[in-house]
Amino acid sequence: MNFNKLIKTNKNNIKNIVKLITRSENEDVEQEVYIKLWKNADKYKEQGSLKSWVGTVARNASKDYLKSAVVKYEQDSTSEDFVLSGIKDKKCSPEGNVLAKERQQKIIKAIDSLKPKLKETIMLCEIYGYTYEEAALKLKCPIGTIKSRIYNAKKELAEKLEDLL
Repeated sequence: MNFNKLIKTNKNNIKNIVKLITRSENEDVEQEVYIKLWKNADKYKEQGSLKSWVGTVARNASKDYLKSAVVKYEQDSTSEDFVLSGIKDKKCSPEGNVLAKERQQKIIKAIDSLKPKLKETIMLCEIYGYTYEEAALKLKCPIGTIKSRIYNAKKELAEKLEDLL
């Protein structure tokens, strides 16, 4: 596979896909697409069209960028606690704020006490908003495993946070 030819013939297609998904011209994402194409060129199987494969790589890279933009912002804080502490309670009284803060701390502590795989799965699906399919791809495990982990994590959290429910 001639990589220079691949880039020349698909450059506009990649640019358009990235612009459509990220809603801006983003050369960083385009470069990421080229890097992924180059690294995974040996994995391409000529079962489908090359243009379709390039489009899939561009879409996935663009979606990853959108997800990572949120993650980068959240990682700038000291920990994942930032995500939960950013959830505002509708009560504006000082007492309400104190109670809300205590409630958030209990939830954070309960999530932190989960087994690592359960914590990772619950964070991806419930905090970061990944679908079960996306979480399964990211964690490289079957969708059934994701569903099972979510169920078990919610069950443990319900037990640990019974006083809040």
